[in-house]
Amino acid sequence: MKPLQERTAVFPSNLHVAEDCRAVGEVLERVGDKWTVLVVATLGDGPKRFNELRRAIASISQRMLTLTLRNLERDGLVTRTVFPTIPPRVDYALTDLGHSLLAPVGALGTWARENRSRIQEARARFDAKETQETRGA
Repeated sequence: MKPLQERTAVFPSNLHVAEDCRAVGEVLERVGDKWTVLVVATLGDGPKRFNELRRAIASISQRMLTLTLRNLERDGLVTRTVFPTIPPRVDYALTDLGHSLLAPVGALGTWARENRSRIQEARARFDAKETQETRGA
């Protein structure tokens, strides 16, 4: 790892602008949500019907999938296409903007998988230290 002074800051403190922070926070609130990440990743393979998405993301409830898809559509990341069949068929697909989210979502997923054990170890050390301090206090 590079020494601290040689690293490039992602968000230099001297460039802090309140409006930028609000904008970043607003976007991250949507794209950083666990269900958003899973839906976007699943739709990265191509359009899916609601129940296909639900099966692919087994832990998501029908209500949460509905809300997530509605919010992604509102934000321009997903399109909803209704086909006039009986019963009506509805497909969900990523827009160009949604496709542009696949790379950062994939990178974050890769980072999480690569660093999960390190984070678990750090949590265990922290919790052990907290327990010792609580007993000693």
